[in-house]
Amino acid sequence: MTDFENINIPDILPLLPVRDMVMYPSVLLPLFVGRDMSINAVEKSLSQDRLIVVAAQKDLTDEDPLPERIYSVGVVSQIMRMLRLPDGRVKVLIQGLKKAKIEQYLQETPTFLVRLTAIEEPIITEITLEIEALMRYVKEEMEKVVSMGRMVPPDILMVLDTIDEPGRLADIAAANLGLNVDKAQEVLEIIDPVERLRKLSEILGKEIELLNMQAKILSQAKEEMSKSQREYFLREQMRAIKTELGEGDERTEEVEDFRKRIKKAKMPKEVEKEAKKQLERLDMMHPDAVESTMVRTYLEWLVELPWSKSTKDNIDIKKARKILDKDHYDLDKVKDRILEFLSVMKLKADMKGPILCFVGPPGVGKTSLGKSIARAIGRKFSRMSLGGMKDEAEIRGHRRTYVGSMPGRIIQYIKLAGTNNPVFMMDEIDKIGNDFRGDPASALLEVLDPEQNNAFSDHYLNVPFDLSKVMFITTANQMDTIPSALRDRMEVIDIPGYTEQEKLEIARRYLIPKQLAENGLTSARLEISDRAIAKAINEYTREAGLRNIEREIATIARKVARRVAEGNTKKVLVTPKNLHEFLGPVKYLPDSQMDQDYVGVASGLAWTEFGGDVLYIEASCRRGKKELMLTGNMGDVMKESAQAALTYIKSKAKVLGIKASIFNDLEMHIHVPQGAIPKDGPSAGITMAVAMISAITGRPINRKIAMTGEITLTGRVLPIGGLKEKTLAALRNHMEKVLIPHENCHELVEIPNYVKKKIIFLSAKTMDDVVEAIFGKKV
Repeated sequence: MTDFENINIPDILPLLPVRDMVMYPSVLLPLFVGRDMSINAVEKSLSQDRLIVVAAQKDLTDEDPLPERIYSVGVVSQIMRMLRLPDGRVKVLIQGLKKAKIEQYLQETPTFLVRLTAIEEPIITEITLEIEALMRYVKEEMEKVVSMGRMVPPDILMVLDTIDEPGRLADIAAANLGLNVDKAQEVLEIIDPVERLRKLSEILGKEIELLNMQAKILSQAKEEMSKSQREYFLREQMRAIKTELGEGDERTEEVEDFRKRIKKAKMPKEVEKEAKKQLERLDMMHPDAVESTMVRTYLEWLVELPWSKSTKDNIDIKKARKILDKDHYDLDKVKDRILEFLSVMKLKADMKGPILCFVGPPGVGKTSLGKSIARAIGRKFSRMSLGGMKDEAEIRGHRRTYVGSMPGRIIQYIKLAGTNNPVFMMDEIDKIGNDFRGDPASALLEVLDPEQNNAFSDHYLNVPFDLSKVMFITTANQMDTIPSALRDRMEVIDIPGYTEQEKLEIARRYLIPKQLAENGLTSARLEISDRAIAKAINEYTREAGLRNIEREIATIARKVARRVAEGNTKKVLVTPKNLHEFLGPVKYLPDSQMDQDYVGVASGLAWTEFGGDVLYIEASCRRGKKELMLTGNMGDVMKESAQAALTYIKSKAKVLGIKASIFNDLEMHIHVPQGAIPKDGPSAGITMAVAMISAITGRPINRKIAMTGEITLTGRVLPIGGLKEKTLAALRNHMEKVLIPHENCHELVEIPNYVKKKIIFLSAKTMDDVVEAIFGKKV
């Protein structure tokens, strides 16, 4: 305990009047201060020695108390901490120090300023048997008060056990007992510690008598509740009498209807047992009871779920291939994987539902592939979006104890499908979040595991439901954000972005006929040439998928539909020359600034979830500070690649024809244009190295060579991802050669032949190979 007796208490202090409580010495108490005069008192105290007199006011409803309505005995306290709240109030933590009597009010505005006299208590030099007995009695009575349900801080009993001073024991016990202001003030004003302890023991005795009486009243109230049970039995007898008289009873009909539906649902035995148990409860309840509605809703869910309803698979591999080909152009590798799964399902009737995961950029047809699979095998299709989901209860449901509880969305969509083996698509699985309500991705671990989901337990149903017959399909734009445990449960099928030729073919076969039909047109009214489509793809969209080009085609169709509606029935032919009349000015111009080879400017290739892109990396050097400047909104990984590239150049300075002394005062600056767009990843390593070598040596770089690869300190070139998307970006930007890591060469089989005819691929194992390919010199 801090020795507060040594604190020098001045004669004049600001006064803080408090309502509905009494301050005691040795007590640490938080207060919310809102009145202007109180806030002024706190501020004045803080500007001096942090001391303030705390005294209770006699009427707690008095907003502006006069001196005569404030008790004259208070406690000199010290402000330990102060916090200003947004609503204008002040929160202070104060420590009671010593009792004091207010002798005179020196000032009343803007705050009370009082003259006071400190009250000295008699010092107890010896703890007699009587004092010891009183202290023990107070501690035991406090334990009784707590055991009888009085709201007392849980650790106060431990604190009281450690106190051996009678006055301090009385003060702390009284402060935590929750007495009314009059009684608490009466205890405070008793100067003698033993008398104060004796008074507190009397108060404790009365409090325990009151608590005993309260417990007795509560017991009588419980007995009164049994009357309602008696009324229930009487109502049941009345119901039986009505039945004997032949009068219909809605409850009896409802219970009988549920009994028939339970039998018809063909539930598993344990589920049927739970349903019958809940039906018996419903039969015993009063129709107007709140719980009656909850049980009725629960039974509705149980009887309407498709426990034994399945659609028979009609798997014809040739027919399935035709459906997939009709709905989707190309994607041969993806279709082969899907047909392999369907073949196994046909040969093995008891096969557990496979978990497929389609990964690819937006707009490449992931969701529509799921619909095609369902159509190919004759199953119902359900789709659930997981994007932005943060509540675990969305998957597992809420427990029935909550008002308005319901099953999770898995069970809800199974009920909507009407069968227990639909094709269930979960969109955007890479965009699940988590917060204080749980982690939905963790809840999906059971759903998407064929070894566990045969007994999936929804919190609302609280009985197992077999999900092993469901064919789950998930979609994602990227795999990085999917937890590894969840990723391990799924068969990942990559769906790459489309080439320009593929987009043209899809637009001609699918998108134009679809938009003509949706806008009430025919080919006799509107025709779009292939060259116009190609121009729209290149100059009005920049994407890996097809959504934007479909929007542009829809825009053309709407404008033509308006002409037809206005009476102009002449056929419209859209060509590259008049395309701007329908779509406006070009949105994406080709990069025109690279009209010649520059020193320090290298063409890199980048991958995003929307496809590939060409990234021009610029490097410049000059004499100055010995540092590496990196600009253009680079991420940490990209910055580290630049540092690794510079270290490699320094280590190879001699063979590169660079004087080692140049690095003593070399200031190197690397910039990636389009600084508003964040960029990250290690695949620009060799591009930055080439740009720096060019800037230092003054040798220009062939602008028609695009490159990608990660660099190490020893000059090794490591593999990268997204090769197809990056290659398509190079083709779109009229590159002639693409330099790739040697370990990526096996992926060239996935590059379309017409792309490989237009672009020459170079490979590199080390930076020596890169330098030779770019500058024509063997290092």
